[in-house]
Amino acid sequence: MTQALVSRRRLLRLAAGASVLPALPLYAASAPAIHVVKDPDCGCCGAWMEVLARDGFAVTQELRPYDALQAYKAEMGVPEGLASCHTAMIEGYVIEGHVPPADILRLLDERPEAIGLSVPGMPYGSPGMGPESERDAYQVILFRRDGTGEIFASYGAA
Repeated sequence: MTQALVSRRRLLRLAAGASVLPALPLYAASAPAIHVVKDPDCGCCGAWMEVLARDGFAVTQELRPYDALQAYKAEMGVPEGLASCHTAMIEGYVIEGHVPPADILRLLDERPEAIGLSVPGMPYGSPGMGPESERDAYQVILFRRDGTGEIFASYGAA
């Protein structure tokens, strides 16, 4: 009986002590909202959006026919050589193609002077393009308003 009272007292003390601690989040803050513009007939775009959603992004989509999508890419400043199948916007940055979620979060954390990120083409094994365990090597390119770009991240073949 004494043991149970001691355990209850100790539990009450711990609870009282915990009540004066600052509130801590129970989980990491969710990633920001991302809006994806894609061709209605493209399935891999949907697979990429599912990857983002699993990583906590709030994903919305807009369907545009091919020609309208190409015009949108040009309007957003995506160079032809960096184009892919879909274009997304997140906090003022353009995300072109199958960019990994971790690279998007890094972009938002670092906030470089840039238009955005691109994974040109549709490399096998990039997010939404097949298993990462069988991926082709690819690079994520940071592109700027002045037309310059640089490698933001590299992924080797698996």
